[in-house]
Amino acid sequence: MADEIDPTRASWNIATRNHNAHKGDQAARLAAGEDVLFPEELELLGELSSRTLAHLQCNAGQDSLCLARRGARVTGVDLSDEAIAFAAQLSVSSGIPATFVRSELLQWMHETDARFDLAFSSYGAAGWLPELAPWARGIARIVVPGGSFVYVEFHPLVWSIGETFRLDRDDYFATTPFVEPVGDYVADSAVGLGALGENPVPGTNDIAAPSWQHGFAAVIDALAAAAS
Repeated sequence: MADEIDPTRASWNIATRNHNAHKGDQAARLAAGEDVLFPEELELLGELSSRTLAHLQCNAGQDSLCLARRGARVTGVDLSDEAIAFAAQLSVSSGIPATFVRSELLQWMHETDARFDLAFSSYGAAGWLPELAPWARGIARIVVPGGSFVYVEFHPLVWSIGETFRLDRDDYFATTPFVEPVGDYVADSAVGLGALGENPVPGTNDIAAPSWQHGFAAVIDALAAAAS
């Protein structure tokens, strides 16, 4: 795992700067009440007031702060220096309190003394981890008895089905990593991920990082084994 950390962190540092370059004054938007969470996430999370919540691979903190504004006591964890520094400043500038920790996720989950009512992970996160078993065991470790893990994710088939609806893209059963720079998906998604107006030309990201294709059954099996 250690060999993957440095290029992954470096690639995400660049990607985070690129993504945030499209979003304008996010602190003002959050302070004014803008919400970046999706209805399905909120429905699964349920009542958040006064609940402790670990946001796993929190990226630059926008989702974390929207959860905190609903009353959760949020701790966001991410590998990227750039993401955590941005998240911490966004918390201060928006006036929404939350705690942000820069750490490799598996190390943090298996070493922290903190325990949480909820753990939360969403959209394109676990694929940056090479193994699901220690991830699932870490989640089981940090969630209190009777607590919950809320996981919202793209079905892995989305990476395998091409424009003609054939399985002609990534191998669904691939076990070796896909190695490429983290793309500027905020620009690609435009308003869907909060990009404003004309997208500035971002910095070039030429640092390749490994990611893994975890099938649906593999995710379920890992979580079930950790919970047993």
